[in-house]
Amino acid sequence: MDAMILLGSESDLDVGKEAVKIFDELGIKHEIRVASAHRSPEKVKKLIKRAENEGAKAIIAAAGMSAHLAGVTAAETLLPVIGIPMGGGALNGIDALLSTVNMPGGVPVATVSIGKAGGKNAALLAARIIALSDNELRKKLALYAEKMAAAVEESDKKLNPNG
Repeated sequence: MDAMILLGSESDLDVGKEAVKIFDELGIKHEIRVASAHRSPEKVKKLIKRAENEGAKAIIAAAGMSAHLAGVTAAETLLPVIGIPMGGGALNGIDALLSTVNMPGGVPVATVSIGKAGGKNAALLAARIIALSDNELRKKLALYAEKMAAAVEESDKKLNPNG
């Protein structure tokens, strides 16, 4: 396994699937699991240890509201942890964003945007971390970036067919 995706609840699956799409496209071996920092802390610890033992190079943790999953994960491992704050709740995800980004010194969590864009960016950030020691993945990331740029050009041509 190259990466693990932890979701605080099943309702986070639509965001988790964004990360899965990126990992699948780039050929990154991954596992996606539901485990709660509050309701199943022992399961979280076991999954983190398993990820470490199976060679994971990054963990993505998606959670909403108090959003402690990423911080708890970072406290339990030396692997890079990428937190995805989930939307919803009384503050539409702002509470989760602040909880995820405001870790105490010594417990680093890289934090991406709220929701589906965060799911995509978390996977791309994890891929870049993994690519530090994987030249083939680095090439795939370069091709991915080229495809994104080509899609922008195609959109512009549709709007401006005469240049």
